[in-house]
Amino acid sequence: MANPKKEFTKVYDEYIAKIYRFVYLKVNSQAIAEDLASEAFLRTWEVFKKDTGKIDNIQAFLYKTANNLVIDHYRQKGRINIVPTSEVRLMDTGEDLHEKAAISSDIEFIKKHLSDIKNDYQNVIIMHYLDDLPIPEVARTLEKTEGATRTLLHRALKALKEKTEQV
Repeated sequence: MANPKKEFTKVYDEYIAKIYRFVYLKVNSQAIAEDLASEAFLRTWEVFKKDTGKIDNIQAFLYKTANNLVIDHYRQKGRINIVPTSEVRLMDTGEDLHEKAAISSDIEFIKKHLSDIKNDYQNVIIMHYLDDLPIPEVARTLEKTEGATRTLLHRALKALKEKTEQV
């Protein structure tokens, strides 16, 4: 077996920006997003170091852990909130400026109307369109069938479209 620390470092490098962005879009603070993203990786590491074979899909596991932490965060706060439509600050991941601009533009558009749709709709849109997860990965993360995930995505896009047309 290879070195688990080196393997997990690669996992961290590959997914930290996506997990942070996912969490940040769900909470109203950069500090909280950083804490929750860090906690998601810490919890994943605890499982990973025990037995890397226990995690069939590390990406799905990370998203599920991050989503659960966001839910727990709002349960503790007794409220549900999405980031206000002010700026989203992305972590510096070494992406080129064109890619950052495209991602930032997508986030700004989505963010303006995302808080007006259901939480499940928010999750499927963020995972599939902003983080480029394929439908099977989103389905595993949301613990739904691929068909149900496609339907959820269709409904989410319809709801988002309705919100954008009301403006």
